[in-house]
Order: sequence, then structure tokens, then C-alpha cells
Amino acid sequence: MSGRKSKRKGYEGEREFVSLIPGSKRVPLSGSVGGEHSNDVILPNGWRAEVKRRKSGMKQLYDWLNQSNPDVVAFRADRQEWIVSMKLEKFLELLERRSDT
Repeated sequence: MSGRKSKRKGYEGEREFVSLIPGSKRVPLSGSVGGEHSNDVILPNGWRAEVKRRKSGMKQLYDWLNQSNPDVVAFRADRQEWIVSMKLEKFLELLERRSDT
């Protein structure tokens, strides 16, 4: 994919994600300026999110999430930190609970 198409795909992914998370905001110039503009989206609770879209690069993760319908999938590579992944529905539920406290 050319650089221009890749940037457009990234921008469209960020816009789509923001439309799915009430109260979230896309960071202008995300990734190109750094500092407070270093992530793609600011969530309503102040968390920062990186938004990635891939044609099929996350097939294994989708397989794990769909295998037995877990709430989260936790994984890590050797000598790396743990990563926790979940479906959007579960994430929205977590955000809602966190804002209620």
C-alpha cells in the first residue's frame, strides 16, 4: 500500500473508532508532532489510544477472541510486558463502569 493510501486508511480508522466511543476525540496531527499529540485518540476518561488497522495481520488475536468468547485475551512475548485485548463491547462496558465511580 502506498504511503498516501496507508495514511488515509489510518485516518479513516481513527475517525471510525472515535465514532464508536462516545466522548472520545481524535488527536489532530497524531503521530507527526509528538508530545501531547503522540497518540491517535483521547478517550472520555483521559486515556490515550493508538488505533491500528490491518488487512489480516491480527488473525491470531481474532481467533483467540472468537474461540471461546473470553472477556479478555492476555498475551506477551518473551521479555515483553503483558498485553490485554478485548472486544469493543467489553471495552465500552469497562469505560462506562469507570466513569460511574
